Amino acid sequence: MLIDLHCHTFPLSNDSFLSPDQLIERAKAVGLDGVCLTEHDSVWQPLKVRELAERHNFLIIPGIELNTEDGHILVFGLDRHVTGMYRLPQLARLVTEAGGALVYPHPYRQFTPLLRMDDDFWTMALERAVASPAFQHVCALEAINGRSTQEENLFSWQLCARLGLPAVAGSDAHDPSDVGTCATRFQRSIADVEDLVRELKSGRFHAVNLRAQSEATEETRLAPPLD
Repeated sequence: MLIDLHCHTFPLSNDSFLSPDQLIERAKAVGLDGVCLTEHDSVWQPLKVRELAERHNFLIIPGIELNTEDGHILVFGLDRHVTGMYRLPQLARLVTEAGGALVYPHPYRQFTPLLRMDDDFWTMALERAVASPAFQHVCALEAINGRSTQEENLFSWQLCARLGLPAVAGSDAHDPSDVGTCATRFQRSIADVEDLVRELKSGRFHAVNLRAQSEATEETRLAPPLD
């Protein structure tokens, strides 16, 4: 199953230009099997998620992109705000008790705020990221972010390798054009947030750069015939 783990819609994410209906219609059009609604510091009500999923006959999984003291964290399996959850150890305890999972999105943002491409700075930033205790609490890193540059995603991929954590992909969609840039392919069927958490913890998935695949297909289509 091909699922976008990182999407934002208006009005719960006030920086998004996507309505929930637009997101789902676009996701279906580009061949996704499901999306996760990970609004900024906002929790979707289960009833509204169910109504939206039934109206579109499409898999929709609620989550949160929570702003913590250690950066942004994608939270799955926690459906309420609790005092102190902006401290990552407290959040991790709450999520563990709820049977949920945490994913670290766009990790380069926390460790390379002014990403420069010289080798010394790159190495220093990577070493600082590897030493962070924040990654002890997550089951995966977002190695492909649809709104990030190739260099920024490369940093995330290298961090995954250094930490030995599996890689996911999410579009971080805020606009219709963002949907379908990348997604995470799961080996097993997912029907709800409990299934998603189980598969995230199992590691049975891989990150997919859909934009690169689309560009490669288009290049092949436009290539001149061989003599």
